[in-house]
Amino acid sequence: MTSATVTREKKANRAATVWITQVLTGLLLIAILTLHMISHHFVVEGGLRDYQQVLDYVQNPLVFVLELVFIIIATAHALLGVRAVILDIGLSEGAKRTLNWVLAILGAITLVYGIWLAFALQQL
Repeated sequence: MTSATVTREKKANRAATVWITQVLTGLLLIAILTLHMISHHFVVEGGLRDYQQVLDYVQNPLVFVLELVFIIIATAHALLGVRAVILDIGLSEGAKRTLNWVLAILGAITLVYGIWLAFALQQL
């Protein structure tokens, strides 16, 4: 095999992995969003928790972990989707690397803020 063939295969494998990750996060997002909607909107008298009820509800460790997983999966799915849309424009290899870094940094900032906020709300 030539190095060009190996490089093409690596890129194809990476693209497939990213696509599968996008699909899996989408499926997980549907499941977690369903649980979130049911727990926050359908099992509450009146159909919606008020602020204090939400704070009390998030005190449950299982709910807290579910909300953290929701933040992580939603962020990953969103950023992979944005990446896919931007890559459809047809970027150079250097621009793709820059895009990957920018989205990784944006994702890290989003996750740090979201997780910090979840912990801050849990402490109230």
